Parts: sequence; C-alpha cells; structure tokens
Amino acid sequence: MDFNLRPYQEEVVQAALRGENSIIWLPTGGGKTRAAVYVTHNHLETTANAKVAVLVNKVHLVDQHFAKEFKPYLESRYKITAISGDSNEKDLFGRLVKASDLVICTAQILENALINTEEEKHVELTDFTLLVIDECHHTQKESVYNKIMGRYVEKKLRKEGNLPQILGLTASPGTGGNRKLDKAVEHVLQICANLDSVIVSTKNFTPVLQKVVPRPKKHYDIVERRALDPFGDHLKSMMSMIHEFMPSTVSRSLREMGTQEYETDVVELEKTGVKKENRLIAQCALHLRQYNDSLLINDTVRMVDAFRGLDEFYNSRKTKLLDGTDIFLQGLFDENRMELKLLASNDRYENPKLARLQRTLLDEFSDKNSCGILFSKTRRGTHCLYDWVNSNSELLKVNIKAGILTGAGTGANHMTQNGQKETIQQFRDGILNLLISTSVAEEGLDIPECNLVVRYGLLTNEIAQQQASGRARAMNSVYSVVAEEGGRELRRELINEYLESLTAKAIDQVQQMSPREFRHKISELQQIAVLIRIQAERKKDERKQRYSPGQAQFQCRECFLPVCSGEDLRKIENTHHVNINPEFVRHYRTGGQVSLERNFEDWEPGRVISCNKCGKDWGMEIRFRNVVILPCLKIKSFSLKTPGGKSTPKQWKDVEFQVKEFDFLEDMSSHFMESYIERP
Repeated sequence: MDFNLRPYQEEVVQAALRGENSIIWLPTGGGKTRAAVYVTHNHLETTANAKVAVLVNKVHLVDQHFAKEFKPYLESRYKITAISGDSNEKDLFGRLVKASDLVICTAQILENALINTEEEKHVELTDFTLLVIDECHHTQKESVYNKIMGRYVEKKLRKEGNLPQILGLTASPGTGGNRKLDKAVEHVLQICANLDSVIVSTKNFTPVLQKVVPRPKKHYDIVERRALDPFGDHLKSMMSMIHEFMPSTVSRSLREMGTQEYETDVVELEKTGVKKENRLIAQCALHLRQYNDSLLINDTVRMVDAFRGLDEFYNSRKTKLLDGTDIFLQGLFDENRMELKLLASNDRYENPKLARLQRTLLDEFSDKNSCGILFSKTRRGTHCLYDWVNSNSELLKVNIKAGILTGAGTGANHMTQNGQKETIQQFRDGILNLLISTSVAEEGLDIPECNLVVRYGLLTNEIAQQQASGRARAMNSVYSVVAEEGGRELRRELINEYLESLTAKAIDQVQQMSPREFRHKISELQQIAVLIRIQAERKKDERKQRYSPGQAQFQCRECFLPVCSGEDLRKIENTHHVNINPEFVRHYRTGGQVSLERNFEDWEPGRVISCNKCGKDWGMEIRFRNVVILPCLKIKSFSLKTPGGKSTPKQWKDVEFQVKEFDFLEDMSSHFMESYIERP
C-alpha cells in the first residue's frame, strides 16, 4: 500500500518503526497524522495481537481522523471504530475495544473506561499495544492526557510489563511560558518524561519540509490609538460612580478600567463580597465586570456591540431588584441609557481597528478564490465580528461569506458539535470563505489551505500563534496581526516569535543529549511526577473528608438565601450533583426546556431552574430513568458555608465534604423522594 510519505516523514517515523516511544514534531500541515497512519499500519502488520488507540483532545477530530486518514488506508484489512462523547457506543467501550483492531476516541472516553469497574465498559492500558496521542503537547499538569500517561509512567516505574508503545504528535511543545533557554529545555524534557518518549524532527530534509509547508508572509497591520472615545469615557465615568457607591478602601485597590487586570480584580472582589455576605460589594463587583466587558468589546469591535451587551444585561435584571444596591445600579444604567445609545451610534468615534481589518480583508478577498480565518478571543467577539461583516456593504461586495466556529458546549454562545461539523464542511466545500473563530480552529482541524489568517485583538501563547499561522498554507498566503500601536497584543506577538525560535533551540538541545543522559533525566522527572501525584491525591482525599455533609450549608450566591445542606445532595455518574430533599422545590422556579445534542444512558435533561427570590440561574432538572425528576445544581451559582468559613467553589471537586453516590433504591424509598416522583 502506498502512503506517499515525503522524505522528512519517512525520517521522523524511524524511531516508532523500531518500536521506541517517540514524539513527532512537525509543523501544522506537515503531515503528522499521515505519518501516524503509516506507523499504525506497520504496527498492526508486525505485532502479534496488536490493538491500537488513537487519542484526540477534541470531539470533532475523532470523525476527521477516522474519515480522512485512518479509514482510507486501513479499513480494508482492519476493524476500525470511531467513538466520541456524543456517540452512544462509548457506554460499551470495553466490549468495543475487544472487537476492534483500532479505536479512535477522545482521551476522556479512555480515561472514563480506565476507572470504570463494569466489565462491559472497563479497559486496561495493557489491552493496547500502541497509543497514538494527537496534539500531545497537552500532556501536562491536570490534562486528561497526563492522567492517562501518569498511570502509564507509574506502571513503568513499578516495572509492570506489556505497556503499549507511545507515539505523540505535535506542531509545537512550546516553552511552558519560559523565556530562558535552560527553563525551555526543562519544559521540553518534562513533556518527553510525561510521554515517556524521545522527540524527533527532520534533520536531513528541512528544505523539502519548508517547500511543503511554506511560511506565510507576516503583516503587522498597526492602528493608531483612538483619538477620542466618548462612549468609552462615559462608561468609565459610570464605573467611577459605582466605585464611589462602595467603601473607598475597596475601590482604591482596583487597577485600570478596561483591562484584563481590572476584570481579575472585580472577579476577586465579588468572591470577597459573597464570603463576607456583603451584598453591596458583591453586586457592585458583578456589575463592574459587565461594564469592563463593554470596554473590552468597545476596544475590539463596534460601540453598538458594547452597548448591546450591557443593555441585555440590565434588561434581564429589571424585575429582580431586591434592595437599595440593585435600585442604585439599575437606576444608574437607566438614567444613562439614551446617552450611551446616542454615543454608540456616532460613526465619527468608531473603532479604528475595524477600518484596518476591513482593508486587510478587502486586499485579500478582491481575488475571487480567497479563503481565510479570522481569529478572535471570545465567543462573543466572534458573534460581533460576524454581525459586522454581514452589515458591511464593502465586504459584501467582494463576496465574503462568513461563518462562526466556536467551541462546543451548552451555553448561550456555544455551538453544538453538529453545528461545528456543518460549518467546517461548508468551509471545505467553498459555501463559506471566511471562518470567524475562537482558538478551536487553531489546533488539529483539517480545513482547506487558507491564503489569509488574521489574528484580531488576541493575547495568546507561542503554541497558539504557531498553529494559527500554520493555517495559512496556500502559496503566497498572508498572516496578519491587527493591533493597536504600542498595544499589548503587539508586544505579545513579538514575544511569541521569540518563544517560537526558543522552542526550536530547546528541542535541539534535548536531541543533542546522549541517550544515557536523556534516560537519566527522564527517569528523574518521572519519579518526581509520581511523588507529586501521590501527594496531591492524598491532599485531595483529606480535603474531601474535612467536614461532614451536614456541616456544609449552601446559599444562593446572588441573594444569600440558605437553600440546602450537603446531606441533601447526591452524585449521579460521579458528575451530576442533584438535590433529593423534596423541600428544596420551594426555593426554585422552572423555566424553558433544556435540549442537549447527546443522549445519556440513565437520564435526560428537563427544565432550567432559577432562584425563586432573585432569579439566579441554578442549573436544570433532570429526569432520571424516566421515573424521577431531580434538580441538578451548578456549584458556581452557590456559596458554601462550613465551620471553616464561607467559600465560592468553582467546581464540585473543590467542595470540602464527600457527596454520596445516588443509590436508586435507598434514595427512592426514603421519605425524601415523595414529591420528586415524576410530576404530571
């Protein structure tokens, strides 16, 4: 079978063909996945009882790798199964692995199967003979990849046999944010240790690789700072009034308005207000964050977008004014609303970055066959830019057909996984020629060769920058950075260029190490990592046992209403936290039906639930086994009171008591469940 490998691909697969653990480092578009297909084919041909798992970190990559890479080359001889979070087969993962030669799945599905004890669902690492890990630079810290590889490394250090061969794929391991060579080398070695692998790249065929993956021409499209910004100034004067409404000691500690630092400050301030049960501080902080969001949007897209976000926020709260703080905050906005609206509609003061972006797009799209990606920082930013493109007569004249691509999820601006697939397919088919995307399109996505990539108002790391520029793969393509003169985005982009070259130097230094020195260093790092992991697990267990469930009292985060105790809570599938006390229903009201794209084994979504007193979103009801309806709670909507004080946990895993597993028989038959049996 002809895989049409290029010389540099043949060079980088040699270690893997010898059965060694290795990381292939090739730029975006260099054909890493094809090299992995070749290694997989060779492994299946030459290894007794071979079984391969290809792990990806994003759901849409499961289908892509299956349909475009592995299936065409391997399906005639081998049984391949693609399993993602939205496919029902994941519940029988153990059985599917037994029946397949090759499985392609998200890393989370393998992780779930490794910890599941049911025979149909459980697998062991030793069931596989080869693990291919896509975008393997994520194998660090708390990532799922690192959880899986953490187990692998522990087994290796205990000298357990039959561990699978590892093949990692990355366009850039990065420097881990380090700016000095020795620290960058440590970071690369840590990634190698986490994957128990050497890192390989082409040494003999660099010119061939550069021809296959040409570097785009980089343009810095620099914009002068806005001369006048009356809309932004008016927002700041309103924020100052809120500052004056708060105790002076509080407002003095806040940094410059309209920055990420200010956002960090008000997020912390809201937590402080909640912990002290000081509603004035908590609510002012919450509202200041909305104003700061509007300043950030005003700095990135149009004034009307900034105004609309704030207007929607205050519209949604009009009917839920609980005290003098709410009345002051709502009144301040209502009094200034018309003035803000008027300022936002004055074209004289519009954001100059948009005019610069318009010129960049017009330059490239005047050629009829152009296609490009416009990267923006936030989901909301992508929607604002999409509206701007579609209401811009000049851009419509050059036939720009834009689509939005953001991460999958269930929130207001999230896309469904099917929505993602459709958008990508339309872009491939030429129905769309401009993707307006968050970072989801930077990594791994097989999208057509673009002749334009624009990074618009972005602060990211060197890995994201390399991957984004790697999307511009057509000949004579352009990589444009639209940024304000002397602004932070520009500084970050220049730092990233330096870090990109530092990554290459660090990898080179690692590759120059003698095999003995490399093995010694890797072994040392692995032993340290295992000790740290054991210690972290111990601390986690201690934290979980700190209080009894009865000592944990939950309050609504917005109005401080006490609503339940930890004894009322149960866990379903180790993920969903439900309240089984029938009294709890008095505290919430229900809203619209929640619809999720996926089906679940034992439950289905019901209606949205919110606080009866203040309207704070608390989560949703779930229908469990079609018998019982239970409120499923979002931890972020509550504060937690224990003998140790008040806290605002971000995730359920942060709570300091053990939530019991939901026992269907015991909890159903108890007096608790009377009023939760399916309501007509």
